[in-house]
Amino acid sequence: MGGNFSLGLAREGAPLRAVVSFHGGLHTESPAQRGQAKAKTLVCTGGDDQLVPLEQVNAFQAEMTAAGVDWQVITYGGVKHNFTDPDAARLDNPALEYHKLADERSWNAMAGFFKEIFA
Repeated sequence: MGGNFSLGLAREGAPLRAVVSFHGGLHTESPAQRGQAKAKTLVCTGGDDQLVPLEQVNAFQAEMTAAGVDWQVITYGGVKHNFTDPDAARLDNPALEYHKLADERSWNAMAGFFKEIFA
């Protein structure tokens, strides 16, 4: 829910410099409008995420481009939803799976993104 929430704030034009979403849902009923959404945006998603399918990723990218947002999407191949949660297996849902390498890579991507913006 955190990724969805942060993207929602960015779409609404909240005074944020940057937002990051890890395996967050990308669909919205209130798309970003040109000139309103100003936060630089990083999305880290799994290539095998059944909860955030490729069509949703493509629609998000088109939305961000149309709104003039400075955005990045990083897709990790062979990775499912909830890839940053070491306890994902306890939820007993085959769509969820921890992926150590994607977890580390996405964290490093966020750190580099924030360094670029806040340094």
